[in-house]
Amino acid sequence: MDARRDEESAIASAPLLAAAAASRSGSRSHAADAHVLSAAFLFVFSAYSAAQNLESSVNADGDLGTVSLGILYTSFTLFSVVASPVVTRLGTKRALVVGTSGYLLFILANLVPTWYTMVPASLYLGFTASIIWVGQGTYLTSAALSHAREHNLPEGPTLGSFNGEFWGMFASTQVIGNLISLALLRNGKDRRMLLIIPLIAYSGLQQAFVWAVFTKSIVTPVLGISGVGGAMAIYGASDVVCSLVAGRLTSGLHSATSIVSVGAIVQAIVLFWLLLFYSPMDGVLGAAIPLFIGALWGVGDGVLNTQLSALLGLLFEDVKEAAFAQLKVWQSGAIAVIFFLSPSITLQAMLILMTTALFISFASFLFLTLVVEKSSTVRP
Repeated sequence: MDARRDEESAIASAPLLAAAAASRSGSRSHAADAHVLSAAFLFVFSAYSAAQNLESSVNADGDLGTVSLGILYTSFTLFSVVASPVVTRLGTKRALVVGTSGYLLFILANLVPTWYTMVPASLYLGFTASIIWVGQGTYLTSAALSHAREHNLPEGPTLGSFNGEFWGMFASTQVIGNLISLALLRNGKDRRMLLIIPLIAYSGLQQAFVWAVFTKSIVTPVLGISGVGGAMAIYGASDVVCSLVAGRLTSGLHSATSIVSVGAIVQAIVLFWLLLFYSPMDGVLGAAIPLFIGALWGVGDGVLNTQLSALLGLLFEDVKEAAFAQLKVWQSGAIAVIFFLSPSITLQAMLILMTTALFISFASFLFLTLVVEKSSTVRP
């Protein structure tokens, strides 16, 4: 049984390039093949991400772009059910090659976008996407385990290292694709986006603050690990209610400005309180304070989530795909910053960082809505 498993693993982790086999005993290694895999996905998905982000704008006639994406992901879902046996039959190398062909065909179809080109290309991409991702996971795991065995390394950290490199490279596709989208925000919209990016980034910072800092440094010392669930449930409930209310109250740019201001002020109060006055307390009051903080923070999060989406729709109606692409790339980057920083800086330093980011982002936002957009055609 073990011999069969080792044989299957060796087949699954066979080198991606023919040259690799000849030099396996030399400097070439499974790690080098992981570099090749990561780079290949970077190039393929940089092109595909940019095409997907702009699909509904470029192919707007008859909603060809959005319908094509709907067909693509429906096909992806259905074919994922049978992807595993297909990859097993093809082998991981062939699965990766066949999977790449779907992305290339979809990009080529966009050069002559009609129902007769986009629909078949979307169906085919759904199939190939299902097998490329099964092939990727299978190959990377097998290569990592083989690398660990060959070099007498622990399997867990090796798997983490291989996957970290791959997903780090893959995340770069969004940066590259969204920089292209940012370049399309012309005719005065580069200025609008630059002024709203700080608020977008802050929305990511404040979300990660709750996940990484609030639970660890404020809730756990008072309520223990068991109290984290309750505090986050209150935060989530507050978030839901404020999202619904803020959405109902939004009628235009002026109302969005007022609602964002309320959320920013609430979070500023919490940050100043934590920075200047807060210290853990015993008793019922001490236990209630983290829950109250969670509820207040949920107000700000609910407001920012609803109003940022509304603002992007109001300010970038004609290039909304590029605008919403920027929303995700800056939010995600800001979230990553908090997770990387939180283990190495104090709570006080994190609170100062958050307070500074809030003031800069809110000032930039007010300048955009009250000065730059004063003569805008967007109606309140």
